Amino acid sequence: MRFVDMHCDTIGILAKEGNRAPGLRSNCYHIDLEKMKKGDALLQCFALYIETTSDGKCVDGLTPYELFEYERKCYERELKLNSDVLAPVYCYSDILKNQKAGKMSAMLTVEDGVPLDGKIERVREFYEKGVRLLTFTWNYENSLGYPNGSPDDKGLKPFGFEALELMNELGIIVDVSHLSDRGFWDLAEHSVRPFVASHSNARTLCPVPRNLTDDMLRALGEKGGITGLNFASFFLTPGGRHTSIKDILRHAEYIANVAGIDAVALGSDFDGIDNTLEFKDYTGMPMLEEALNTVFTAREVDKITQENALRVMKECIG
Repeated sequence: MRFVDMHCDTIGILAKEGNRAPGLRSNCYHIDLEKMKKGDALLQCFALYIETTSDGKCVDGLTPYELFEYERKCYERELKLNSDVLAPVYCYSDILKNQKAGKMSAMLTVEDGVPLDGKIERVREFYEKGVRLLTFTWNYENSLGYPNGSPDDKGLKPFGFEALELMNELGIIVDVSHLSDRGFWDLAEHSVRPFVASHSNARTLCPVPRNLTDDMLRALGEKGGITGLNFASFFLTPGGRHTSIKDILRHAEYIANVAGIDAVALGSDFDGIDNTLEFKDYTGMPMLEEALNTVFTAREVDKITQENALRVMKECIG
């Protein structure tokens, strides 16, 4: 078991498919348990993707909180159905325990803090329900702050600072992917723990607001955080329509040079990617590792594929 992936959208797809969904054991998506086992997965962060419109409403008529609950129950159901090969992570020692038992690990994350709806008690509720990483925003404003592409003065809101403090206290990893530039700097200044960009690349190489500037990368590294390499082509190359290993390596090398090797991790965005990939799905992770070995030392590759992410998890979730 070698790979830790900070982000995928598989649970959201399964939840949307409902009773028609093939399930997490085996399906036609980028990630299922058979593919993860073949690809030598150690830990997968499963995001509950809270899809909303610009007015903060969900496209299926549910409230964001109701959608969170619906997707969370889907996740819990899959854990029970597949408990022979997959086990949840609530603290760092769970990862070691699961590995010793020969099981892959699953960490519950939430992409978009919109279900919090300005209610601080929901931060604690999310923690008690197993959430161990929260992406502050998706592509729209919420009660925490503003998304990527927002004006320079649009950062965290007062509730965002309040939630950040409690997340640091409880042990919920703070994720800046999708957050505005000002929000990034607000969070970098006020977080007392390392934070992550779970699925973001280098803006210098691919100039889109979702990626991180060199200054951001340096700040992330100095704080002890990580950025998960995003495999989506439009975050790798301008106008990209196909994901190549060469382009992923280009970002890995660049981020390592700017932020340090300890800041590089994996954040595939599997099942949130609608372009073609050089490697079809999770089973291609060893192919990526082989390519990483051509430009990094074996020790550095271990850091990228698992150790950096595990270090942050150990420090943040306890």
